[in-house]
Amino acid sequence: MTSIQEEIFKCVLSGDLGAIKEHFECEGAAEEPQEKDWFGLKDEGGRNALLTACMLGRSAIVRELVRNGAQVDEHTVRGYSSLHLAACWGHLETVRTLLELGADTQAKTFRGERPVELARRYSKTDCADCLILAEAKQDLMSYLDFVKDLISDAERNLTKEEKNICTRVCSAKSDWIQSVQHSTVSDFIAQRKDIEDTLQPILSKLSAQ
Repeated sequence: MTSIQEEIFKCVLSGDLGAIKEHFECEGAAEEPQEKDWFGLKDEGGRNALLTACMLGRSAIVRELVRNGAQVDEHTVRGYSSLHLAACWGHLETVRTLLELGADTQAKTFRGERPVELARRYSKTDCADCLILAEAKQDLMSYLDFVKDLISDAERNLTKEEKNICTRVCSAKSDWIQSVQHSTVSDFIAQRKDIEDTLQPILSKLSAQ
């Protein structure tokens, strides 16, 4: 363990974002974040600085740690990820921050629980609702990726018009995702169904092949 690891951990516990930034600047963290190990120190529960910050709901510190090389999907030996800890402790803003940073909503603990299931178990309703919405959005985005892969697969026997239809649908849904505000889980489910209905003849043709 190095002194910088200890200092960062202490700052996370005290919530001193300014001191953390100073440590990173002094150590040259901004230039080579991936080549340093500022986050190797762990507590008795196996939590490093990022996991601890998530458990404490220190969103600004979480963002700073990730910016300087902390792995957003770091987890304990029992599989508790940053998102699990923020969710089960009910830190909604930290959950939102982690989702924005690309945290995995499907990560599982040693019990096989995803973050949303842990939030439900501990009655953190706001966090559970946020994660359910994030999963619905991710499901729609994954389906768009699936359709795009079909278009780009040279072995698929698609006509130019069929490819154009797929491209237009994907473009429209991507624009919707970028522009929509105050969306609900039902909205994402409806958008996914709309894609499936529109592309059903094309997908059926591919299945027959």
